Amino acid sequence: MASLAAIAQGPEETVQPPPPETYRRRPDGAVEISELWRILWHRRAMILAVAGLLTGLALAYGLATSPLYTASTQILIDPRDRNVVNNDVNPSTVSPDGGLAQIESQTSVIQSGSVLIRAIRATRLAEDSEFNGAGLLSRLLGRVVADPPTADGSLTPAEARTLANLRRRVSVKRADKVFVVDVAVTTKEAGKSAKLANAIAEAYLADQADSRSRAATEASEALTARLDEQRKRVEAAENAVERYRAEHNLVAASGRLISDQQLSEISNQLSIAQARTAALKSQVEQLAQQRARGGLAGTSSEAVQSSVIGRLREQEATLIQREADLQSQFGPRHPAIGAVQNQLAHLRRMIAVEIERVAQSVRTDYERALGNEKLLSDKLEALTRQTQGADKASVRLRELQRDLDAVKAVYANFLLRAQETREQASLDTTNARIISLAQPPLQPSWPPTGLLAAAAAALGLGLGMGLALLREYAVPRLLSPAQAEAMIGAPVIAVLPSGKPAPARRRWNLGGSGASAGNAEADAGLALLRLFNSGPASATAARSLLVTSASSGDSERERVTDLLAAAAIRQGERVLLIDANVERGRQDAGRGLMDILRGESSLDEAIQFEGGKDVALMSGGRRKAPPQKALGRSFAMRMLADASRHFDVVIADAGALTTNVTIAPLVGMAEEIVLVAQLHETRLADVAKAVEAARIMGRAVTATILVEPGGRG
Repeated sequence: MASLAAIAQGPEETVQPPPPETYRRRPDGAVEISELWRILWHRRAMILAVAGLLTGLALAYGLATSPLYTASTQILIDPRDRNVVNNDVNPSTVSPDGGLAQIESQTSVIQSGSVLIRAIRATRLAEDSEFNGAGLLSRLLGRVVADPPTADGSLTPAEARTLANLRRRVSVKRADKVFVVDVAVTTKEAGKSAKLANAIAEAYLADQADSRSRAATEASEALTARLDEQRKRVEAAENAVERYRAEHNLVAASGRLISDQQLSEISNQLSIAQARTAALKSQVEQLAQQRARGGLAGTSSEAVQSSVIGRLREQEATLIQREADLQSQFGPRHPAIGAVQNQLAHLRRMIAVEIERVAQSVRTDYERALGNEKLLSDKLEALTRQTQGADKASVRLRELQRDLDAVKAVYANFLLRAQETREQASLDTTNARIISLAQPPLQPSWPPTGLLAAAAAALGLGLGMGLALLREYAVPRLLSPAQAEAMIGAPVIAVLPSGKPAPARRRWNLGGSGASAGNAEADAGLALLRLFNSGPASATAARSLLVTSASSGDSERERVTDLLAAAAIRQGERVLLIDANVERGRQDAGRGLMDILRGESSLDEAIQFEGGKDVALMSGGRRKAPPQKALGRSFAMRMLADASRHFDVVIADAGALTTNVTIAPLVGMAEEIVLVAQLHETRLADVAKAVEAARIMGRAVTATILVEPGGRG
């Protein structure tokens, strides 16, 4: 407890909680992953019961089920068919995924009805009672083992039943990144399983060969039926082209009309001439603009590229440099400078004459380009008029020629493919073979009793843990000291074993019995040392400690209060015990805490010494009316100040602050607020309410004492 001078500062002073970097408070009290084992260990009986139940059911199933045998054969299917002839009717190209999609399609073909019915008829499986459904019930209903075959080759009822049953017993799968397909059959007999697996593999190879031969035959017949029609279409198209060419006198060379070739050449020449004229016109306009501005055309591209002008410019630069040197040596009036200036003027006149000559050359080239362009334009116009009539006739001729080329190509393709497919009908290009025949298995494949039991046990453990976690999260409870510190924001100063609550006939029980009570009292003593040694002690004021709990922890809170008081007495402290749980329904006739908070009694009148002057007791007092807030704080402050004259430690059992709200003035003046909670019993919601109630009354919870059910261990 703080000194009297500090207490006199006012009733609004509060004790600050520990630094946030030490205890990071999580209001939701979330459970860390590392704390989940506490939930599972607490609910271990339920988890083991669920696992044992499922394991027993799995063992019973394994012992009661008839054994089944599985035999498998392996087929290698290469998506690239054997390249016997070119342009095979059945394409042998490999898909972009390396042919895996084709192999997956073949797994469906193996399970198709056409393949399985071949195997059924080859092994006479329709007469087997395991597959045709002719069991005891079928015999009682008057069914026969196998129905006679139909005249049109369709399935008999017995074959249909056998096919449906066989599909449920056949498994076709492909391993990852390989072209090997496993065909597995499961029956009640080992030999029958191997026989059926081999029969299905052979039926698949036969079905593939028949389907390819049938496809080639049908394609050849269809192509042959169209050859005569295609031949007549080619002859008609050729006659139409020749007749039209003769009627319109259309002469062609190298596949093109002569007039078209001439028109194309003249058009190309005109384009080149127009481009040159445009370039020369741009140069002439540039020279004219420079002349209009009063300057020479010395900056044009022709002047810059002229070698004569370039040499004259070099001489001009040399004379300018020489003039500058002479002026710097002899001054501007020296006779040699005049001679240099005359030479420089003459050289510049020569440059101007040369630039004018270049400009005149450009204008001459422009005039020649204009004349050439006009000549080519006239030729193009005349040739265009000449070829207009031929072009109209050529449109129809080109259309007829395209029709002729198309029917020729179609006829050639039909003729070639008809001859190829006729030969392919007798060739088997399937690239598939059996690489491993099925052998009768020595051990049954079902039921795997050991595996089922292990899986059931694992499933039971997982289900039990899930139910345990679900039950825990439905009503979250306090699990560990770390969770308590994270949620409350205060350190856990002790974890005490559970014990017997205080006797109902007497509130205070300051003595224990047995080794467990001695251990709990020792832990309580260490808790007091941790609590009071954490801050500076006052030489003039008693240390005040208020013990509270959630609404469901009354008995353990009372026991912890007794243990703390007994520990303080054993440490030689003078202790004042206050029964501040005034809302629990027990009415005290004498003066007590409530009388002091209302200002109706002094400390000396409300306490009773027990066994000497080192231990005093104070009851809850008479509950006539609740104390006023401001006056109650003042009287609580005065009571604690008076207690410091006779006592070293003041311990108050505050009950549950969520309901015991009338002692709010005392809560606001207490130095330490200790929350008592039971592991695996106290709900997180109750803890949050208790912490919030203490905060509203003016103090934060400063420490936590946990009670472990069943003791440590």
